[in-house]
Amino acid sequence: MQRLLIANRGEVAVRVARAAAERDIHIIALYAADDFGAPYLRAADETVALPGSGPSAYLDADAILAAAVQVHADALHPGWGFLSENARFAAACAAAGLLFVGPSPQILDIFGDKNRARKHAAECGVPVLEAARTRAEAEALLATGAIMLKAVAGGGAWHADCPLPRRTSARLGDLCRGSGCGVRQFRNLCGATL
Repeated sequence: MQRLLIANRGEVAVRVARAAAERDIHIIALYAADDFGAPYLRAADETVALPGSGPSAYLDADAILAAAVQVHADALHPGWGFLSENARFAAACAAAGLLFVGPSPQILDIFGDKNRARKHAAECGVPVLEAARTRAEAEALLATGAIMLKAVAGGGAWHADCPLPRRTSARLGDLCRGSGCGVRQFRNLCGATL
């Protein structure tokens, strides 16, 4: 590995760049239009613009692969988030002759999907926590104390370790079904700082 393209931005790009610099690897950073001049770009030896702006620019696999070819990268580090758990992207990197710094496409195919990963872990005898599939199961889990809600397709995890009044447990289904609104609703219910 001599020329590493970092397919991410911000803190993760700085961390990857520091590690690469310690190994005398040439660092190439990507940036979307609205990240031009961002501090993380100073950690790179070379920068390349992506078409577009905002997070969607860092999800454009074709544009990222084209940038890697353009700058003669021999490796690509996805960082975390964005395309880091995308098996098709990892396979496309390999097809383009790039070392994907991360799990193989086969591993990502299993573990990039949280439901599939959980099922696979259980099949391999790894202990897994109880999960709720129905509202009744969610209500039962809520009665046991702390809960954790995890997005199945992306997004981070957060946990709730505050006593919920009984009347709020009926709203758990709303928390689990929401797309981002659950955290806001939970914060309002618990007064929790998440």
